[in-house]
Amino acid sequence: MDSLVPTEKSPPHAVCVPFPAQGHINPMLKLAKLLNYKGFHITFVNTEYNHNRLLKSSGPDPLNGTPTFRFETIPDGIPPSDANATQDIPSLCDSTKKTCLAPFRQLLSKLNNTSFSNVPPVTCIVSDCGMSFTLKAAQELNIPNALLWSAGACGFMAFVHYRSLIEKGLVPLKDPSDLTNGYLNTVIDWIPGMESIKLKDLPTFIRTTDPDDIMLNFILEEVESNARNASTLIFNTIYDLEYEVLEALSSTFPPIYTVGPLQLLQNHEIPADDNSLSAIKSNMWKEQPGCLEWLDTKESNSVIYVNFGSITVMTEQQLVEFAWGLSNSKVNFLWVIRPDLVIGESAILPPEFVAETMERSLLASWCPQEQVLNHPAIGGFLTHSGWNSTIESLSGGVPMLCWPFFAEQQTNCWFCRNKWGIGLEIDSTSNRDEIEISVRELMEGETGKQMKKTAMEWKLLAEKASTDPNGSSYLNLEKMIKEVLLTSLGSIST
Repeated sequence: MDSLVPTEKSPPHAVCVPFPAQGHINPMLKLAKLLNYKGFHITFVNTEYNHNRLLKSSGPDPLNGTPTFRFETIPDGIPPSDANATQDIPSLCDSTKKTCLAPFRQLLSKLNNTSFSNVPPVTCIVSDCGMSFTLKAAQELNIPNALLWSAGACGFMAFVHYRSLIEKGLVPLKDPSDLTNGYLNTVIDWIPGMESIKLKDLPTFIRTTDPDDIMLNFILEEVESNARNASTLIFNTIYDLEYEVLEALSSTFPPIYTVGPLQLLQNHEIPADDNSLSAIKSNMWKEQPGCLEWLDTKESNSVIYVNFGSITVMTEQQLVEFAWGLSNSKVNFLWVIRPDLVIGESAILPPEFVAETMERSLLASWCPQEQVLNHPAIGGFLTHSGWNSTIESLSGGVPMLCWPFFAEQQTNCWFCRNKWGIGLEIDSTSNRDEIEISVRELMEGETGKQMKKTAMEWKLLAEKASTDPNGSSYLNLEKMIKEVLLTSLGSIST
C-alpha cells in the first residue's frame, strides 16, 4: 500500500498512548509502526514505570527509536516501585483516570512548542480505550482522537451490556455465595451474537457485591461515555470473525474499523529488512533465547505451547496440577513461566517433574510468541484466552485449550468454543487428571483434529483480510487513516 500522507507539508504527527500493561502495549506498538511506515511521525507514550521495565528487559536500544518514532513518558500516579510485574489493574485504572490528563497536556504542549521541539505539530491522538482521558486534550486541540480497543469486539459488546445487567438486577451480586452456588450459570439471552451465554462467561468485573466497585464503574464509564465520544473505534480483529457483534455495535458507536490481526498487517506492510522499525520492541520480560531452535528439533504438530500471558497469576497448587497434567499427558511442551506467575512467591516446579519431563519439555521465562505460534511443531496452545493470544493463535492456525483468568478472557473462551470451533475449556478448579485428559484431547483426539482443521481455515481468512488488496483489514487501515487521522491536517499550522 502506498503512503497515504501528502508530501508537500510537514508529516502528520500521531501521539500513541497505550494502557500500561503488556497486552495493551503490544497492539498499540504494532499500529504505531504501521502508521510510521505510512508517513506519520510517532510519539509513543509509556508510563515512567513501564519505560523503566523496558529498559531493564531490553536495554536502551529498543527505546532509542528513530528520527520519526520517538518515546516519551508520563507518570501513572501510583507510588514508585522497582517490581518487575504488571501493576494492580484496578489501581492503574483509577489512578490514570484521575492523574494522567495534566502531565499529558504538558507533554502535548512541549511537542507543539516549536521553540523547543524539532517535531511536527501533533495532528491526532491514538489512545487505548482505557486511557480515554486523552479525549479532553484532543478536544482542546481540535484534533481527532481514535480509541484502540485492544481486546475483541465480543468482549467490548459484553461490557456494553453491563448496564443492562445492572438494570435487570443481575449485577452486582447479592451475596458472595453467588460465586459458588450456581448463580453464575444464569443464561443471558439478549446480547447480540451471544445466544445462551451465561453470566460466568461474561467479563469477570461483574463478580462483585459492591455497586461502587472500581472496575465495574470504570468499564461503565469507558464504554457508555468515553467510547461514544471518540473520533473512531479501532479493533484488532477480523470483520468476518465477529461480524454479528460488529454490526450491532456500529449502530450506536462512532465509526468502527477492524484492522486485525495487526501482526499480519505489520508483517505484510513493513519489509522484514526495515531494521529501524524492527529494532523497536515492547517486551517487558527478557526473551529467553533458544525457544525456536528447540522447536526445530520437534516433529510437526507435536508440541503444546503453554503461556498464561502477562497478568494471570495462580496458586502454587494450581501450578503443580498443571505441571503434572502436562507430564502425565506424555506430550512435548514449551511452557513460559513468568517470575511473577505464582501469587506472592516464586514459581518453583517440583524437582521430580523437571527430571521426568526433561527430554520433552522446554521451560522459558518469556519467548517470541507470534513466531512460536507459527512454528510447524506447535500443535496446540494452552492459554489464558487473552485477546492477543487468541488472535495470534487463530492467525497461526493453532487450536486452544482455554483457562481464562479475568476480564473478558471468559468471553473470548466462550466464543472460541461456541462460535469459532477452535477451543476447549479447562475449568479453573481442574486437577492434574482433568488437565491430562484435556491436553491429550487437544493434541491427539478427534475433537482436537477437527479444531485444528477449523483453525487452519480461520488462518487463511485472517491472511486474506490483512494481506489481500481487497481484504477487509487491509482496506480498513487505509480508510481509517484517510477518514479520521488525516482530517485535521488542513487546520494545523505547518
